[in-house]
Amino acid sequence: GAPPAHTAASAGGSRQQVQPGEAGAEAGTDSAPAASRQTRAPFRFDYEKFHSSLRHPVLGRGGGEEPETRARRLKIREMMKFAWDNYKRYAFGKNELRPLTKNGHIGNMFGGLRGATIVDALDTLYIMELGEEFQEAKSWVEKSFDLNVNGEASLFEVNIRYVGGLLTMYYLTGEEVFKSKALELGEKLLPAFNTPTGIPRGVINLGSGMSWSWGWASAGSSILAEFGTLHLEFLHLTELSGNPVFTEKVMNIRKVLNRIEKPQGLYPNFLSPVTGNWVQHHVSIGGLGDSFYEYLIKSWLMSDKRDTEAKKMYNDALEAIEKHLVKKSAGGLTYIAEWRGGILDHKMGHLACFSGGMIALGAEQAAEEKKQHYVDLAAEITHTCHESYARSDTKLGPEAFRFDAGTEAMATRLSERYYILRPEVVESYMYMWRLTHDPKYRQWGWEVVKALEKYCRVEAGFSGIRDVYTTTPNHDNMQQSFFWQRH
Repeated sequence: GAPPAHTAASAGGSRQQVQPGEAGAEAGTDSAPAASRQTRAPFRFDYEKFHSSLRHPVLGRGGGEEPETRARRLKIREMMKFAWDNYKRYAFGKNELRPLTKNGHIGNMFGGLRGATIVDALDTLYIMELGEEFQEAKSWVEKSFDLNVNGEASLFEVNIRYVGGLLTMYYLTGEEVFKSKALELGEKLLPAFNTPTGIPRGVINLGSGMSWSWGWASAGSSILAEFGTLHLEFLHLTELSGNPVFTEKVMNIRKVLNRIEKPQGLYPNFLSPVTGNWVQHHVSIGGLGDSFYEYLIKSWLMSDKRDTEAKKMYNDALEAIEKHLVKKSAGGLTYIAEWRGGILDHKMGHLACFSGGMIALGAEQAAEEKKQHYVDLAAEITHTCHESYARSDTKLGPEAFRFDAGTEAMATRLSERYYILRPEVVESYMYMWRLTHDPKYRQWGWEVVKALEKYCRVEAGFSGIRDVYTTTPNHDNMQQSFFWQRH
């Protein structure tokens, strides 16, 4: 999955009406004709190969675990069931649970869609073999998940949480309901691409098809992490529908990005969907940029390593990031700074902590002479993110942490001290464990579990906290849907 929720939910500002796009070829056929497939991305999803490539069967992986590992696994399963049971009791069908006030939250990021927690939790419930809970979730999708809504939605959030979640479940179970809902929702996102460049706008009304840019985005620009985090899902939408339009839309985004000049080889976060030019030179591997890079390496892997363009874009971007943004603190911590028109901002966001895992994933595929270098870089960045947790009183990490004026891996601003149940640090622990099998990554993951239990677990679920540096938690009363993605 992709890193969640970079964006403030307030739309508005530079609205520009566009007409809903044409859906193109009829959706619903099982696969596209072979001839037309040749003209599209080098991608063919092989269901059997996918299943055989899983390290373990999705269900019933059997024994062979050490008792401690098994006990920990069961504890995490209990946490999942606890979170689900409370969501079901107090907020079922709403987007999130408010665990302190014991009610549901809908919000305005999903354009009137409901059940974000249900869709985000489906695969976790399934893989954890929480069968009864999974059936409750599936039944809601079948009977109550209404796509005929009329509201302002984040294209990015609807794609990664809803379309991505539904596609995942179709591939894990083969159940048609997940496929049909994913395709129907995918069609509703297409009008956002009706711009002079084909770069989609960030906000779309799922009913009318009107789209516009976020009010807070400079000069009506689109956001790199938003239009750059569509590729995986949209290729699957073409694969499952036989409709080439989804692939055409995302391949055009890639074409625009390849054509435009990159300052120092870096990708700024703001691009005009009208002119196709960068709007300001702010570069970040955290919020606004992050998942664009993740989707490049994953696009290459998903294509069975045939999408060499994606791999080249990833390698070139990582090289530029290493050259200009990767720094080492006085205390020896490797971090990725942000870049504002050539001036470095020595801070790292929690969202940027996914990058240790991404670089680990890429390291397995790197040229032999670079492999160890990338393993080391991934380990160093993951270590830094662990330090941001270890240096807090709660052993949970802040939203952003800095490296300046004698401060290392700690938040210096009150507005950056919160933790909202984000998963990126644990995600990197998981990738590093898979790559190295160093037991410290399992131990670090367990530290997070203990901290969540101690400071985030409340009577009716899990809540974010407003300040990781105090052991008397001030809860934010929100059990985010992304808490379930990589639980």
